[in-house]
Parts: sequence; C-alpha cells; structure tokens
Amino acid sequence: MKKNRKPLSAGRIADAALALIDKKGLDGFSFRGLARVLGCEAMSIYHYYPSKAHLFDELVASCIREIEFPPAGADWLEQLRLFSQSFRRQALRHPGFFLYFAIYRMNNRAGLAFLDRLLSLLQLSGLPPERRAVHFRSVGYYLMGAGLDEAMGYIKGPSAAEPVPADEARRDFPAITAVGPYFSKDFHEQTFNDGLEALLANLKRDAERHAALQ
Repeated sequence: MKKNRKPLSAGRIADAALALIDKKGLDGFSFRGLARVLGCEAMSIYHYYPSKAHLFDELVASCIREIEFPPAGADWLEQLRLFSQSFRRQALRHPGFFLYFAIYRMNNRAGLAFLDRLLSLLQLSGLPPERRAVHFRSVGYYLMGAGLDEAMGYIKGPSAAEPVPADEARRDFPAITAVGPYFSKDFHEQTFNDGLEALLANLKRDAERHAALQ
C-alpha cells in the first residue's frame, strides 16, 4: 500500500463498499472492485470481512444506525411518524443497497435490536400482541414498498419488448394519462406522507377502539 494511502480499517472498508454499491448497484459490486477503490489487494479486505455476507451484515447495521428513533416521551404516533420519515430518507440515501436491505432477514443482534425497538414503540399503543403484529407488518410493507419504488425506481425496471408508443398510450389509456404527471419525483414525498397518515389514522382508531373496550 502506498504511504499516502489512508490506513485500512473495517469502518473505511464498509463506508467505501456502501458508496460503491450505491453508485454501481449490487450486481456491479465485487471485492476486487472495492479493493481498487481502496487502493489495496482484495485479500486485505478478507482480513476484516471473511466473506461478502459478513461485509453486508455491517452495511445493514450501518444503514440501521442512520434511521433515527425519536426521543422517548413524545406521543407514540408522532414517534412512529418521524421514524417512518427517517426510514424513507435512509432508503433514498442508499438506493443501490436498499434492495438488499429490504429483503435482509434481521436475525443478527443489530437487526433484532432494531426490530425490537420498533415493536416497543408500537407497544405504547396499548394494543394486544396480535394487533401490534398486524400494524407492524402493515407499516413494514408500506416502508419497504415505498423505499423500493423511490430508491430503486419503477422507471428503471425492465420494459416490455414492444412498449406502447406515447401517442397511442395517451389516446387509448386516458386514465393513466390523467394521473401520470403526479407519479413524478416532485410528488413522491407528498404521496409518501399521505399514505403514512392513512396508516397512522387506522392504527390510532384501532388503539382507541381497544382502549374503549377495556
């Protein structure tokens, strides 16, 4: 390694890997490419991370650390609202890695601590475990779906072999044409927040109904 290079460390490797994946995507990532960015041999990385799975565990933990949980004591619905908005920001910061994050089984200590903290927040609703589980899944589905749509980009997905020309689409599919402009990036945040408020309103109603029956 050249003398003017920064010393290699687990943190430096993880930061460089996350930046590289966000730039090139999961398919474009390799230890060899990461080594070129770091100015070292690929084998040097294995000293810190024995496999790609070990490295990706750390990248998931790094993304988790970026998601903010509001201070305890605030209204639990507001805490959940702020958490959800922070989750979205994390997804947008790491568009290349979010696909992995979204389907990662959080069964290591960092992942379980993250899920436990979120479920502890839902526990403040006073709902029984079975209802908390339903709302946990609903919120999770929403955050993951929104994150994949915004971070990965629906428009970047595979296209039909013979897509309908724009002029024909406008003529034959007017319902799509009418709402099309509101699918643009300018409306993503408003759409996300509107959907989130609908979820929170349903959760609040459920919690109030349960409290009234006690």
